[in-house]
Amino acid sequence: MGVAGTMHFVVPTFYDRLIPEPLGNPRAWTYGSGVAELATAGLLVSERTRRLGAWSAVACFIGVFPGNVKMALDGGLEGASGLAGNPVAAWLRLPLQIPMVRWAWRHTR
Repeated sequence: MGVAGTMHFVVPTFYDRLIPEPLGNPRAWTYGSGVAELATAGLLVSERTRRLGAWSAVACFIGVFPGNVKMALDGGLEGASGLAGNPVAAWLRLPLQIPMVRWAWRHTR
């Protein structure tokens, strides 16, 4: 979560392309989701806040799903290298969200 959150600020243009148009300003969503992921990472570090962090992770994983759907429908990210530009990988990301949500959900108990 920490690395993903940091990357929203290092390469925001990459994440801007994942924001569905109806949501409006992509950069605001990119930075907002980056902050959410960094906050989640911080909550997961301490045992005292880990349960809240797990709930936050559930919300983050569900919250980024529309961006993953957009990437799949767009056939990957045009001009992106590696898996981000691969249409098959874009579609395979979608079912991979399920184990991530389940992992976070399991840690809410």
